[in-house]
Amino acid sequence: MIVDLRTYTMVPGRLNAWLKLYEAEGLPIHVRHLGEPMGIFTTDVGALNQVVFFWRFESQADRERRRGALEADPDWASYRKKSAEAGNVQHQENKIIKATAFSPL
Repeated sequence: MIVDLRTYTMVPGRLNAWLKLYEAEGLPIHVRHLGEPMGIFTTDVGALNQVVFFWRFESQADRERRRGALEADPDWASYRKKSAEAGNVQHQENKIIKATAFSPL
């Protein structure tokens, strides 16, 4: 298993607008292609205005296949355009992390 760890930093004051748009329009498309997320969190201490996602995949090939289907979905293209026009996201970072042999997940 691998985990796609994605962190989105929002423009200060735009976090709630992004959350509302994503929950209504982005999340259903993500779930259709990527499955249910392991978790979606906002930061409370440290770097603020961030949303952190954990997406589970069986392998890098599984991730590439599912993300490819997501990128080919016209609904996703429409959502991304709307999100970009809203100007909520300031920065995005993603990492692929792998569990250790002794990890409980």
